[in-house]
Amino acid sequence: MGAIFRVKIIEAENLTETLKNMKKHKFKIASTSLSGAESIYETDFAKKVIVIGNESKGVSKEILEISDSKIKIPMLGKTESLNASIATGVILYEYVRRKITKA
Repeated sequence: MGAIFRVKIIEAENLTETLKNMKKHKFKIASTSLSGAESIYETDFAKKVIVIGNESKGVSKEILEISDSKIKIPMLGKTESLNASIATGVILYEYVRRKITKA
């Protein structure tokens, strides 16, 4: 409980412009994609903004074009994708797991 008060959340009216501005501040943009070439287990999360797409359409083509990398969660069998909230949880868990193991 209360984690929401410790997480950096940015709300934006224009996501594309906000991400372009983040890039000017040396952040890299990583967008989730089923055709992503990079597993979340290979991703360096330092100074990275993670964009999670919705379940039906994923991340927009416009956002994918400005992304520095496309990432995916490796899956077994014929499963192609996860619910966006579950995918977010898995990716954030991997981020936190690495921070904990570095300490």
